[in-house]
This record gives sequence, structure tokens and C-alpha cells, in this order.
Amino acid sequence: MFSVPDILVVSVLALLLFGPDRLPSMMRQAGRFMREVQNTSHSFISEMERAADVAETPAPIVPPLAEEPLEEAPAEASAEPAPPPADANP
Repeated sequence: MFSVPDILVVSVLALLLFGPDRLPSMMRQAGRFMREVQNTSHSFISEMERAADVAETPAPIVPPLAEEPLEEAPAEASAEPAPPPADANP
């Protein structure tokens, strides 16, 4: 990301700009800000993962209530269909 000379140049510029008295307190404040951003980012990611886990979890299958057993079909229904009525063709 940054090379050693880049960091050195930025450090010298910060020292010249803010002075040796204010620089440590500003770096502490920047560190606290970065920590807060990182904590917020981690909590957001964990909340999104938790929400995704909840969405992926299938709903529990609830067994149906006990019902009366189904009646068997009449024997005629399993046989061949009934012939048409005799008076249909005179």
C-alpha cells in the first residue's frame, strides 16, 4: 500500500504542520476514530451475517393434526367403469 519513504514523508509533514506538542494527541484521536470505525464495521457485518443465517434457516415442519383415518374407496370404484344405461341407444 504505502512504502517506507511515503510514510516517512507523511510523518515529517505532519510533524512540521502540527508540531511535537499536538501531534501525539492528534494521533491518539485518529487511532480512537479508526477503532470506532472498525468496531462499527464489524458489528454491521456480524448483524448482516446473523440476518442471513435467520433467512436461510427453513421453517420447522409442523406435523398435521391427528385426523380420522380416510375411508377406503368402495370396491366398485376400483373395478371397471359402469356400462352406459340401456335406454341411451334405442
